[in-house]
Amino acid sequence: MREISIRNLLEAGVHFGHQTRRWDPKMSQYIYGSKDKIHIINLDRTCVMLKEALQFAAEVAAGGGRILFVGTKRQARDRVVEAAVRCGQYYVNHRWLGGMLTNWKTISQSIKKLEALEKKLQDPDISLKKKEILNLQRSVQKLNRALGGVRNMGGVPSLLFVLDVILDKTAVQEAQVLGIPVIGICDTNSDPSLVDYPIPGNDDSLKAIDLYCSAMENAIIEGIQSGLASAGVDVVALENPVIEEESATDQELDSEKSVEKEPSPVLEADSKEMIDEKENFTE
Repeated sequence: MREISIRNLLEAGVHFGHQTRRWDPKMSQYIYGSKDKIHIINLDRTCVMLKEALQFAAEVAAGGGRILFVGTKRQARDRVVEAAVRCGQYYVNHRWLGGMLTNWKTISQSIKKLEALEKKLQDPDISLKKKEILNLQRSVQKLNRALGGVRNMGGVPSLLFVLDVILDKTAVQEAQVLGIPVIGICDTNSDPSLVDYPIPGNDDSLKAIDLYCSAMENAIIEGIQSGLASAGVDVVALENPVIEEESATDQELDSEKSVEKEPSPVLEADSKEMIDEKENFTE
């Protein structure tokens, strides 16, 4: 697994916490000190706990588990989608719907409704008025924002990765009810006891969020690769597929095409003169 050093954490601003008056006493063991009334997080602890969390995520991915990225704050929305899609997992980046885990049956019905509406809109023989079509499109967009990242999940996830355990506390609580482990970023105003694998760190910085997502997606990808390797799948062959060599006839045809497409030197001279004239005109 790729090493994440304290230098990387410093450059991303992971060590900056909240103001000293806004803190949770349960985070005291992860706080190094304070400066200008801002708590400074102990990055030695962060580095160790981040590696433990990433190792667990890799093990879940190696076992074929589903991992759900949760990041509904504005600065994390786009990055969460990129990370989840890159490693083939799932995400919630707009708003956590109450009961998304504990009432998965109802969520499944909403996903079926979304698919039915999309199928209806794609029908070339649709006989609806323009206003009715616009209302359907708005409904599809609304459902896609809420459920687009979990529509192919097929059931409750095996692990949650939450970027802000305070903002998305409902997701953490539902995971606790179902016994789903949670990896969560805990700033100095968070309660780390609510999370199975807390990672002390800044949960507001764009660079810090990018670091967390990059580390998690890489760990998941490596876990999936190790799981495939243990199952006897040749991962190297999948990454580097063998390309058949072109036959002699194909090479001859390509050479003939290149000769045909080779520009005439006269045309090149004319084009250069045209460019020079255009430059003189603009001047």
